Amino acid sequence: MLDVIRMTDFHAPELDMYARLREVQLLNREKPEEGIFIAESPRVIERALDAGCEPLSFLAEERYLEKELKDIRKRCREIPVYTARMEVLSQITGYKLTRGMLCAMRRPPLRTVEEVCADAQRIAVLENVVNPTNVGAIFRSAAALHMDGVLLTPDCSDPLYRRSVRVSMGTVFQIPWTYLDQTDGWKESGMGILKKLGFCTVAMALTEDSISIDDTKLRSEEKLAVILGTEGDGLAADTIADCDYRVRIPMAPGVDSLNVAAASAVAFWELQKGKKDKKEKEL
Repeated sequence: MLDVIRMTDFHAPELDMYARLREVQLLNREKPEEGIFIAESPRVIERALDAGCEPLSFLAEERYLEKELKDIRKRCREIPVYTARMEVLSQITGYKLTRGMLCAMRRPPLRTVEEVCADAQRIAVLENVVNPTNVGAIFRSAAALHMDGVLLTPDCSDPLYRRSVRVSMGTVFQIPWTYLDQTDGWKESGMGILKKLGFCTVAMALTEDSISIDDTKLRSEEKLAVILGTEGDGLAADTIADCDYRVRIPMAPGVDSLNVAAASAVAFWELQKGKKDKKEKEL
């Protein structure tokens, strides 16, 4: 059985990781093996558990204890469950929780770029995308629209920030991802490793030499890395110059761009059409 502990004091130390520690403190850059993230809602928590993430504790609204925790209770014995009225939980989170449940979990070890790209035909690369909502939305589109992995430059928002995880609906646990090395700047080391792994690089950018996203040349490429830039400024000029293709999404007159999350969904849907299934590749 789960150990249910009713909380009445907002300042109880057991609630620090939910209420008072900032995301960067949970991340624990000095000791990443001790890093923590917060998952919200039963669906997201279950996806994290399915991916092998280790739960440390739960925080749930009292009225959800039986109904929402029923299945999770069978999987997580000996894990403490802190429970409180909605008034206390609202103090902790600052907003109404999605279906009244949070879970603190140990951060999983980061994969290597080679592990993320193993057998991949289509990957997304995020350059300095700093908005957690956009990162979460891009992950959700990547998982839904047949991307095989996601690579992020070190300045991107953390995919395991609470808001990113929530917006992704837990798909951040379903698709392989990692950070690109910035030892020599990501474009020097990152572009090099993408080339070494056999990827043609696609810059999503409006340039004079950009081709339409439905160009047949793109579908004929066996391995594509789709590179998306930061909100507002888009991709850096030298990133665009270093890519094999510059690609645009045709739009109505008077509109010159889409939000990066919306653009990612269009790009992923169109560019995954050239993927071959394993049997076809073996032939």
